[in-house]
This record gives sequence, C-alpha cells and structure tokens, in this order.
Amino acid sequence: MAKRDIVVIGSSAGGITALKRLMPTLSSDFGASIFIVQHLSPHSPSFLPDILTHAGPLKAVHPRDGESVRPGQIYVAPPDHHLLVEHDRIIVKKGPKENRFRPSIDALFRSAAYTYGPRVIGIVLTGMLNDGTSGMWSIKRLGGLTIIQEPDDALYPSMPDSVLEFVDVDHRVRMADMAELLKRLTQEDVPEKTPSTWESLNWLS
Repeated sequence: MAKRDIVVIGSSAGGITALKRLMPTLSSDFGASIFIVQHLSPHSPSFLPDILTHAGPLKAVHPRDGESVRPGQIYVAPPDHHLLVEHDRIIVKKGPKENRFRPSIDALFRSAAYTYGPRVIGIVLTGMLNDGTSGMWSIKRLGGLTIIQEPDDALYPSMPDSVLEFVDVDHRVRMADMAELLKRLTQEDVPEKTPSTWESLNWLS
C-alpha cells in the first residue's frame, strides 16, 4: 500500500528561520521527497539549498528541469522559477506569476495534489498575504493532508491564518513538533479512495 511520501512546504517572510528550525529535527532516513517554495528576491542567487543542507542531515538542491523525483531529497524552488511536479518528474520553469509570486506556493501545491493525490502532505509556514491557501484547498480536496505552523509560533502568521480561514486543516503544530508529526504521517499507509474522493476528482476534471 502507498505511503504519504510527498511533502510540499510553502513559506515566505520568516520562512528561512522556520526551515532552519525544521531541518535538524528530520532524521537521516526520512523517506519522503520534500519540495520547498520560499519567497525570495528574483534578482539574486539563492543559497537556501546550502543553508538547509548544512542545517540538517538531508541534502537540499535546486533541481533541474525534467529531473526524476527521489525519496529523501529536498528540492528548493530556484529564484524567479516555478517548481512543479508531474508524472514523477520535476518541472522548473518561468511561467507567469501566480498570486503575485514566482515561484508560487499555490502552483507547487496544486501540481503535487493532481499528480500524487492522497500521498501528499502540504505544509504552510510563516509568511505574509495568502499564497498557499488555494493550493492547500486542492491538496485537501484530492485526499492529501494539510498542516500549518501554529500562527502564534510563526513570525508572520498571515499565511497560516489564511489557510485556517478557508481550509479544514488536519494539523496545526509548532515547529518544534513538526518533524515528529511528519515522521508519523509518512509512515502511515494512504487510505483507500473513498466515494467522496472520487466525487472530488470527477468534479474537478
């Protein structure tokens, strides 16, 4: 039976601090693939993969367009490029901005939801405005799990608060407890498709 082996994370203002708190708490045998969209300046190179690699046991990279998805790998969206997944392949492209952003959290989350359905765990961390809310709705609608950083634990709670307003969130946790929750969720079997899941798929098709 399939596991929840795709983790997508969206963060903005305050996000690097939150991600640096998460990385060292993940185990070296963490089996899921992790995809991260962090809003950064489009006009300067990003050292975020190096920062995250040195912060914890898992390697983080800017993926190449067309690269295969591998377990236990952290994929970080390059500046000014969308990070998407489709048919177990990674797509890195310019494309139009979405919700005022490129890379867009919503774009990543939606692509993961349509590609992997209930295997997806979506996480929205600290940030301003509402990027990620629509994507979390898609993840939830297609059978995935949704997690937000507890707003009072976030440097900027607008993004988690926005998700709470529009999505029936599965878990709200502090960063100190995030890794333990992810360990448990990624070891669980994905439930069989339910009638409501099929209705959602038919409604969205």
